[in-house]
Amino acid sequence: MTHIALYRAWRPQTFQDMVGQQHIIQTLQNAIREQRIAHAYLFNGPRGTGKTTAAKIMAKAVNCVHGPAVEPCNECDACRGITAGHLMDVIEIDAASNRGIDEIRDIREKVRYAPSEVRYKVYIIDEVHMLTSEAFNALLKTLEEPPGHVIFILATTEPHKLPATIISRCQRFDFRQVSLPEQTSRLLEICEDEHIDADEDAIQYIARLSEGGMRDAISLLEQVSAFGGSRITLEGAVEVTGGLAADQFYELAEAVKDRNVGQALPLVEKLMQAGKSADKCMENLIYYFRDLLVLKLAPSSGAMTERVVDEGRFRAMADAFSADRLFRLIDTLNRYQTEMKHALQPQTLFEVALMKLCADSGEAVEASRVEAAAASAAAGVPSGEVQRLRQQVDALERKLEQLAQSGTAVQGGQAAPAPSGGASARGGAQRSAISSRGGAFGSGGGMMRAAVKLEPFLAAANSQDTSRIRAKWGEVLHRVKEAKITVHAWLVDGEPVSSADGTVLVAFKNTMHRETTEKPANREIIERVMQEVLGAPYKLATTLMKEWHAAPSGAAKDQSGSGEPFQLQPEDPGGASEASRPPWVEEAVKLFGEDLVVIKDEH
Repeated sequence: MTHIALYRAWRPQTFQDMVGQQHIIQTLQNAIREQRIAHAYLFNGPRGTGKTTAAKIMAKAVNCVHGPAVEPCNECDACRGITAGHLMDVIEIDAASNRGIDEIRDIREKVRYAPSEVRYKVYIIDEVHMLTSEAFNALLKTLEEPPGHVIFILATTEPHKLPATIISRCQRFDFRQVSLPEQTSRLLEICEDEHIDADEDAIQYIARLSEGGMRDAISLLEQVSAFGGSRITLEGAVEVTGGLAADQFYELAEAVKDRNVGQALPLVEKLMQAGKSADKCMENLIYYFRDLLVLKLAPSSGAMTERVVDEGRFRAMADAFSADRLFRLIDTLNRYQTEMKHALQPQTLFEVALMKLCADSGEAVEASRVEAAAASAAAGVPSGEVQRLRQQVDALERKLEQLAQSGTAVQGGQAAPAPSGGASARGGAQRSAISSRGGAFGSGGGMMRAAVKLEPFLAAANSQDTSRIRAKWGEVLHRVKEAKITVHAWLVDGEPVSSADGTVLVAFKNTMHRETTEKPANREIIERVMQEVLGAPYKLATTLMKEWHAAPSGAAKDQSGSGEPFQLQPEDPGGASEASRPPWVEEAVKLFGEDLVVIKDEH
């Protein structure tokens, strides 16, 4: 037999021939055996998993001369007629090309007539999700109350596009992807019967490429066997399918590992000259890094790719990457793969993706974290003690936030009463402020920002520099999103309102968004991106939108909304001695030390 007929020859003719859908086969056979045949079925699942094939086998089983039988005989006139496709009572319709209301009306007219040759009239509608909404409405009544001699079998790869009213009138069967061992076993069986000499690693590679579709696997086997003649090898399978060999994977991964752009770009050019497509290279590289990650996180799972021949070298490559960096590499490649679908120059985008991987700086951040953890361990600080201190810091920050909102002291989570009028009469209330080297502790955690003088920004609100920054702000947001999407989520709430003295003032509608953006790590990313986009170094300053709008009328002289620094009201206005400190100030001293916390008396 010639290899061009492989798929036709091996297309299942009975339920027993089907691979990977035992749960569906058993249900259908039991229904036939017990004479509980439904009037409408919905077969949905990935492409090439046997939906239309199962529909034809079902049509043969219910119409077999020796049945209805759990397996068709494939010898009677009914079975042979359905297999050949010329039996008039079994109609297969491609909804992609017959999707209008006229075709469905024609079906509604014909279902009233009894079958002329067999027991049941069976309508198989393939890709049923392609029908128009009018066609679905026309089909609805027929599906709800069909004649007893009619069976509808709907097949689709996208069941979510079907109206719920259609789905509710059908028995739904979810076809699943065929597992790798089942595909490999069937392909080896085909090779044995067709006298094709095939290496097992080549068969496993073909099975992996089919992504769970048995039809695609047999088609690929047919293609590779035509290329290799009487023998199928892994090298031949990689060559004919446009994949990358193990050595090419290794070279690309090594260039990324060493952050060597000069080594990566010539490899891309070499791949393109060999006829490889950029999108296929991107897909294969994602698989490669995925397998490195699986080997690193689950070394005993055995879920490595079959394309890797030298397991020792593969494990060494996995050890050279950290798990965090592999996660970042896969995320970056996946993002560029999505953009590549609409790119006019996919090779350029692939090269940019590799340069992005080589320029990945997340490892330095990870190393600093490791060093900080090692320093803490060397200092002998127990992890439990560190956790307790963090909880105390969080509690103190919540109290300070309440203070910022209410303007009164906080004790035990409740606002302390304001000083009496008599205290004010004795020369004014004594106030205290917690300050540090560089600023006071503010709400939202971390260090309170130095007060922003809005006057320079008000004068420059309509300047040429401000207009230029506003025009390029969209690009700044886009670049920040590429750098770190979480920072973009906070920054997008802000609006650049002015630029003065090399500082961009961003006004926020939400206090939490403003405070999160002000964190040192986030501020560093934003200022770096602003320098890249605007062509000059700029500092970031923030305010609230309501303060900015109130500033022209003098309602907002600084970041706190008043002309004075942020201050905290003590419980005892009579003095600022250690004995009279509020408990929350004592807690701040315990946490941060006397050298960082200062009690200020202002009269």
